[in-house]
Amino acid sequence: MKKSVKALGMVMTAILITMVAIIPAPISTHAQPNNIEAKSAILVDAETGQILYEKEADLALPPASMTKMMTEYLVLEAIENGDISWDTTTTISDYAYWLSSDNAFSGIGLRQNKEYTVEELYTAMAVNSDNATTVALAELVAGSEGEFVKMMNQKAQEMGLPEAEFVNSTGLGNSDLGEYYPEGTSADADNYLSARSAALLAYHLINDYPQALDYSSITEAKLDKESFTNWNWMLPGMPGQLAPFGYEGLDGMKTGWTDEAGYCFTGTAERNNRRLISVVMRTDSEEARFEETRKLLDYGFNQTKTAEIYPADYQKKDDSTLEVNKGKEQSVEIATDQAIRGVVPSGEEKPYEIEFTLDKSKLNEDGELTAPLKKGEAVGTAQIKYTGEELFGYITEDIGQDANVQLVTQDSVEKANWFTLTFRAIGDFFSDVFGGIADWFKGLF
Repeated sequence: MKKSVKALGMVMTAILITMVAIIPAPISTHAQPNNIEAKSAILVDAETGQILYEKEADLALPPASMTKMMTEYLVLEAIENGDISWDTTTTISDYAYWLSSDNAFSGIGLRQNKEYTVEELYTAMAVNSDNATTVALAELVAGSEGEFVKMMNQKAQEMGLPEAEFVNSTGLGNSDLGEYYPEGTSADADNYLSARSAALLAYHLINDYPQALDYSSITEAKLDKESFTNWNWMLPGMPGQLAPFGYEGLDGMKTGWTDEAGYCFTGTAERNNRRLISVVMRTDSEEARFEETRKLLDYGFNQTKTAEIYPADYQKKDDSTLEVNKGKEQSVEIATDQAIRGVVPSGEEKPYEIEFTLDKSKLNEDGELTAPLKKGEAVGTAQIKYTGEELFGYITEDIGQDANVQLVTQDSVEKANWFTLTFRAIGDFFSDVFGGIADWFKGLF
């Protein structure tokens, strides 16, 4: 009987081992997406500005209608500055009218005997990628498209957009514009952006003017009784056969296509209070630009998270105090004034180190602070350094610097009175004398 039980146990064990062996091991999805079928691409965390993925992200390419993100920014800036309002009206120039009459230019068919509001024109630009309404807005803001192009390039410099060059407000090639190409540009010129600069432009647009998303997320709109559908098929709630492309949380930003540029898309989505920005440039088809964007966003949301890396009031063990000169107290504690957040890839528990950098202008030649000091006084900065393998730094050095937090004093320190300072000086003198004598005697033996 015992032999039978033992034999049965051995058989069951063998079966279990065999079953475990044939069960496929779980596939790790932690690795970076390596099959993004686009000439250039990038994925950015919109809160921290950290790059989660990049592929030839600095390659300057024609961005087609993604150019309009800069036009949107400047229109929204003009509204904020009070130069125009959503209700400001304007008429349609011969140039804009010519564009609007051509279906190849996403023309709606504007009328020259009518005044259009800024909001009507902006909606058509954001939703239908309409070129005529884009030009009408550029002319309204700057007086002419040529002057508007100067504003675009100036703003690109202010934003630090790498490899950015604007020659018109729409993203069409100047060769498409015939006699209407903007003054100050050449007849065969084209706009250029890298994926990095497109993502950075979207980053500024979203963070500076979040209302832009209210318009980029509109699925269908109408102007002059002409209905149009957003070219961004990934918006949730798209009609009919476009519905399967919908992506949860996606609310922008801008598609683009020309023969030279291919199919491009700057996308952004928010889930669980976290926003990502993606760019794909020169994909093979209209569908492909959304399929590749989905891969990027899925990776970002599923395999990375934004978390608190170090809390507010954090102190480093060996750098928690600073000596204070001429103070009632001779030292003061320092700590971070706020929490530091960063992106954490899946499987990396502690991929950061923290560095404290003291403000040398606040220290004397002995490395001491000088009283009096206020509680919460800034004496330096703290920054995190990524030590893992999955991230690619910040989209710009400035944004990386903005991620730093201040080191501040944890208490106030009043200046000591003359008696205390004198007593300390006497004490320091005798301490130095006795220390010197002790060293002399040690040298004798």
